[in-house]
Amino acid sequence: MNEKNNKIRATTINNDLGLHARSAAQIAAIARNSAGNVWIQKDHEKADASSILDILTLVCAKGTKITIVIEDLADRPTLNAIADLVDSGFGETEVKDNDRTRCSGKNT
Repeated sequence: MNEKNNKIRATTINNDLGLHARSAAQIAAIARNSAGNVWIQKDHEKADASSILDILTLVCAKGTKITIVIEDLADRPTLNAIADLVDSGFGETEVKDNDRTRCSGKNT
């Protein structure tokens, strides 16, 4: 079955800093606009996607596989928006700072 017609979508954290406070806040802001509950799952753990602290308890480093789950089919745009955000690396770009590499949020 096509994931877009489903209530779940799998993705992988691909930004260098992983799922940190700023990226969790981006997810929570999207999830708060949903009609029903939205969840982030990692292995057997589940977090409320509208809660920054709940998301952070999953401790998702770069390369972590997660699944976004919605309870209401009307929230498919929310599901896809969160998955697309994760797929985009949360808009973070790598910035060279002398000999060290760090990530910064992209200003749009």
